[in-house]
Amino acid sequence: MSLADVTYMPETPAHDPEIDTLNEEAFGPGRFARAAYKIREGGPHERDLSFVGIRNGMVIASVRMTPIAAGKGRSLMLGPLAVRPAHKNLGIGRHLVAMALEAARNAGWQSVLLVGDEPYYGPLGFTRIPYGQISMPRPVDRNRLLIHEIVPGAVTSLTGEVTHAALARP
Repeated sequence: MSLADVTYMPETPAHDPEIDTLNEEAFGPGRFARAAYKIREGGPHERDLSFVGIRNGMVIASVRMTPIAAGKGRSLMLGPLAVRPAHKNLGIGRHLVAMALEAARNAGWQSVLLVGDEPYYGPLGFTRIPYGQISMPRPVDRNRLLIHEIVPGAVTSLTGEVTHAALARP
């Protein structure tokens, strides 16, 4: 199997059941206790900035983008990013992240935040957020708070606790 065997497309509501199953397989029941899931519970994700990888008519990978707020700053939160085990280590996840970042750039967003592993996301343009600048609604390893600045310096607008943008004060 190669990347050429995968079709990439924007997520639609029809993909939801398969994405839910994919995330359950990838992250298990403990995913609901994580800080990022707490934020995502606050409102919808941006479907036009979220993508799936399809092979043989089945969703094999997914990435979602959720609008967030931290203080007066606004950003997107990438995730969950999930790839079915049989299709890992082929570049599918990296391709989905690149698509999501390009869509965010084209939509005028200034940055994309995530909770993830720097060795994986660093080569994709993510760096650590300065310690203490933001906080999450649940415990998280601060070394895993990463940001991709579409506009240089955008990270400085994000301060305080991260929440879903729908719950943020104007």
